[in-house]
Amino acid sequence: MGLLFPEDPHYNENERQTGFYRYRQLLSNRFGQWWKINLLTLVGFVPLVAGIFYAVAVSSILVLLPCSIAGGAIAGPFLAGMYDTVLRGLRDDPTPWLDGWKRSWRQNWQGSMLLGAVMGLLAGLYAFMGMLFWWAETGPSMGTIGIYLAGLLLILVANTLLWPQIVLFRQAPAIRLRNALLFLIRYFWRVMGTGILQLAHWAVYVLFAPWTLLLLPVTGVWYIVFLSQFLVYAQMDEALRIEELYDENK
Repeated sequence: MGLLFPEDPHYNENERQTGFYRYRQLLSNRFGQWWKINLLTLVGFVPLVAGIFYAVAVSSILVLLPCSIAGGAIAGPFLAGMYDTVLRGLRDDPTPWLDGWKRSWRQNWQGSMLLGAVMGLLAGLYAFMGMLFWWAETGPSMGTIGIYLAGLLLILVANTLLWPQIVLFRQAPAIRLRNALLFLIRYFWRVMGTGILQLAHWAVYVLFAPWTLLLLPVTGVWYIVFLSQFLVYAQMDEALRIEELYDENK
């Protein structure tokens, strides 16, 4: 990683690092794997994006609803594979990336399709609302914009806490929601800070489109998934015993 970070004579790539050095180590060791999974994930999101774009273009909520649900259900297993690959990297799982991705599909396709359908519907509704703001003769008030952004923030926080549970554990949806709520209460500021970081990330993509779309094949989905999970992983490991359970089931 000498191209991205200055060399440090005390840095040992073969030992598990902490803090910024752990961030550097993971990018050094896993970038290639995450980039390949990112390309597959972008393919999985094509039906969702195309459906939302068409529904907005024809200004039809009746088209939006089925397109968002179906597109989200298709994208769900792809996004679960992205989260699974990132979490494997965070716990230093040596499984080859393609084998891990295929295993994620076999194990998580049902739960990820359900969550993907819900998240796809929310994505479609928020995209449609955003266009309504754009089309309106009178711009939205600051209060309306605040409520809109707060809702997006909560959706991003839910993504951060629910998708890891999909790929790590076999649980009922109610248990996942309870775990997410308890985790949010316990680590409120860290989780909300991570959500705000994601909101800013995607806001840049939207505000500077279409030029930012050129970055999707490079940083796309994988980087913000990695960064958000990296920032909460130690706390999630403490709360959910991720690595302890992984070691027991090797």
